[in-house]
Amino acid sequence: MQPFTDSRDILDSGTGLQKRMERDGYLFISGLLPGETVEQLRLKQLKIALEEGWVNADAPFKDGVADLNGFGVEPEPEYMRVMGRMTSLQGFYALAQHPDLIGMFERMLGESVLPHAKVIGRCLFPQREAFTTPPHQDYVFIRGTAETYTAWIPLQDLPPEMGGLQIAAGSHKNGIFDYKPALGAGGMGIDESLEGSWVNSPFTQGDVLIFHSMVVHKGVPCTGKRLRLSIDARYQRLSEPIGPGNLTPHAGGSWEQIYADWPSDDFKYYWKQWNLDDSEYLSRFSESDAEAVQVIEERDRMAFEMGESGDRNAISALQRIMMRDGDPEKRQRAADLLDTLQI
Repeated sequence: MQPFTDSRDILDSGTGLQKRMERDGYLFISGLLPGETVEQLRLKQLKIALEEGWVNADAPFKDGVADLNGFGVEPEPEYMRVMGRMTSLQGFYALAQHPDLIGMFERMLGESVLPHAKVIGRCLFPQREAFTTPPHQDYVFIRGTAETYTAWIPLQDLPPEMGGLQIAAGSHKNGIFDYKPALGAGGMGIDESLEGSWVNSPFTQGDVLIFHSMVVHKGVPCTGKRLRLSIDARYQRLSEPIGPGNLTPHAGGSWEQIYADWPSDDFKYYWKQWNLDDSEYLSRFSESDAEAVQVIEERDRMAFEMGESGDRNAISALQRIMMRDGDPEKRQRAADLLDTLQI
């Protein structure tokens, strides 16, 4: 497998960054963020994880060795509750709007940048490889504009045993792929191998991987002993349409609850200055949004079919339906199937 192409050498060139993104669908930038800032957030999140029984109290705290008795995955309610605590820290949102990160996007996109209010925290337990994130495209979840970019920020060094992310370079040029239900984040994965296109490298704290919403990417299994903490933060041009779901907290609850213990007003409700909840603005979705909706609907149909046949690969998709679907009948049907699958 080929390593990531490091774009540190063209960091000051907006044109260079844009051309490389157009070619590869990703940018790997070593040392984009200051390691000490990332470390401060990691330690605060680890403290919460220790309190919640996710960290082995007998191991050195800074190592973040997992207590596998606390294992959980999104969107299980207990997992989301703990992640809600870990992602309510003001420093969590501050890191997503670090000047070095925003400046890079402004140069690449050539105009004002809109950081999505929804910033996603991930905590991956090791030695649970079945729940490694399957290959997928972010656009089918984000919607709004396909010209949305995810910054994946690991909060610690990632040697090979800690895993990371792989990118199928150039796959953003091929439209939306066919999907099927799968275990792991999102509850579905694409049905093609994309052999020969995958790239991956170890990470050092402060490295950032940025990728187009249509590029296929997947998790790398965490086979060591430590929790893997990371952030998914998303950005787009201010002039492009945004899906309304990107203005809500990811782990549930309200912004008021998230902000309750913040020591200052920095980063609170920053998006409201642009009137993004205006109905005319929200209606300006890209034409391909309908196709993304169809992908989710087909995932749900297949998940019900697989669940009824006893296929446990439907579990993650059924959990998402049960927790997040707007149709109460679908939620109940998913819950009943999960009972039969002993979840």
